[in-house]
Formats: sequence, structure tokens, C-alpha cells
Amino acid sequence: METVVSGIRSTGKLHLGNYYGALSNFVKMQNEYNCFFFIADLHSLTTHPTPHGLQGTVRQVIVEYLAAGIDPEKSTIYVQSDVPEVAELYLYMNMNAYLGELERATAFKDKVRSNPDNVNAGLLTYPVLMACDILIHHGTKVPVGKDQEQHLEMTRTFGNRFNRLYNVDYFKEAFAFSYSDKLVKIPGLAGQGKMGKSNGEADCIYLSDSADVIRKKVMRAVSDSGPTEMNQAKPEAIQNLFDLMKVVSAPDTLQHFDDLYNRCEIRYGDFKKQLAEDMVLATNDVRMRIEDIANDDAYIAKVARLGAEKAGESARKTLKEVREIIGIKRFY
Repeated sequence: METVVSGIRSTGKLHLGNYYGALSNFVKMQNEYNCFFFIADLHSLTTHPTPHGLQGTVRQVIVEYLAAGIDPEKSTIYVQSDVPEVAELYLYMNMNAYLGELERATAFKDKVRSNPDNVNAGLLTYPVLMACDILIHHGTKVPVGKDQEQHLEMTRTFGNRFNRLYNVDYFKEAFAFSYSDKLVKIPGLAGQGKMGKSNGEADCIYLSDSADVIRKKVMRAVSDSGPTEMNQAKPEAIQNLFDLMKVVSAPDTLQHFDDLYNRCEIRYGDFKKQLAEDMVLATNDVRMRIEDIANDDAYIAKVARLGAEKAGESARKTLKEVREIIGIKRFY
């Protein structure tokens, strides 16, 4: 059984993009693969969260993983920092990662441009830590978006470099993996691009949002004054709303509003009300499970402990073998 590894940074609540783009597929993967799903709290330290904020977001992601249907008996759900072997492997792999290749990483250059006052070593070596998250469990399938494919290529580079340096055939190559042939891209409500926390609260429908909050956000979503010609192409902001409806609504509902748009008869108020109600219905079960699980401290602790044990067993085996390959041993 091949190993799947994927993590979500603990930077806030999960939204529809996370659910339809990743979590719903994770639930299916766990029946066919050896799955490690982790909460990347070490990665989030590059943005210097407060201790209280960090703990709260880690807990929230565990709750939402479970509410989405990830089964801790079938998959390994764990907190990255609960497996210290990851940090040790990160140290060893950093010795064979070179400044030039790290500085050329597109994500690093983007971070430097957008946050010039916070260019820390963690940002520079982010691809190394990501590689270690995968290599520590000998992952071969990694569900990632286009923006992470360069990091995955670097993971293969670091693993293969280790193999050549020590003349071993140890680390396997990991490749991007999409469980579904149809990639679901969830646009945001702000009118441009995919749904994302970096665009602000108003852009996202969070899995934990109440029905009233969802309705308010959708009604405030960016739109325009309406079509002026029959069958005209939809601007990005309007296409985004139709794309959201395609995900959460019945096909005949989507067709109804598409026909109204093409006849220049659409009323965005009615359209948004329908979209909001369909979103409320689509997220209702997950939202109820989030509320139930969030109130069960004992269960959350049990899941985190079980995940730490399962991930730790895998990681300790890898670290023992890596130390032997490198030549690190105790003399007592």
C-alpha cells in the first residue's frame, strides 16, 4: 500500500476550498492508501503566531479534519511538532540543501516581495522542512496544488541527493497526486482568484460559519450591474459565483440561473439568496459535527495522542536508519 502525506498549516479555520479541494478526497484516500494527514504548526512559525493563537488554530484543524470525515483509525492524524524526528531530519537535510537553489524557489521570492521585513531562515528552508514531512514516512503520493509542485520537485532533489551522497537506495521519489480526475477549484467571494484566507474573512466561507454568517457573506459577494447582451461572457467575479453554485447546488438550479443570465433577466439578489441557501445546506452536516467535536476535549486529546504514536513509530524507524546511513552513532 502506497503512502500518502499531506499537511495543512495551522493558520486559521478551514474553508470550502480546503473541503472540496482536499478534505473530501482525503476521506476517500484513507480507504485505499496508508495516509498521514498532519497539522503543520512548525511551518506556521515563519509568521510568528502568538502561543495562544497557535494552540487554538492547531486544535481547530484537528476538529475540522475529524468533522470532514477523516477517520483516526484509518488514517494517521497528527500534529507536526508532536513528532520531533521531523525536526531532526530537517537538520540533516539542511546540510545538503544549497543557498542558491533555496533562493530560487518561487514561493520564497514571492514571500520576500510581499513581506520584506520578515525574511527569516525558516522561509528560506521551508522546502527542506516540507521535504522532511514527506521523506520521514517515505511518502510517494502528495496531494498538492500547482503552487507547491516546485517544492515537491525539490523534495525529490533532496532525497536523491541523500541517496547519491551516501551511495544508498533509501528515499523514494514522491509525486503530485490527485485522487480525482476532476480537480475542484473553489473561487473566493472577493471577485478574483481562488478562495483563500490571505484575501480576508469576506472572501471565505468557513466550514464553521453559521448559516447567518454564510448568508451575509454571499449577499455581499462582488458582482456587477448585470449582463447587457444576450449570451455574453461572464466577467470573472460573476463566473466565480456560478462556479460556486456548480459545486453546492443541483444541476437544474445552476441551469436555471445560467439561462436567466443569458437572457439578461437575472436578478443577482435572487441568485445570491439561492446560492447562500445551497451553501448552508451543503455545509450543514460538517458544521454540526464541528460543534459536537469541538466540545469534546477528551476525544480531541485521544486523537492527537494516537496520531503522535502512529506517526512517531514511522518517524523513529526512518531516523534510526538515517543516522546509521550518515554514520551517527552512540558509543555508550
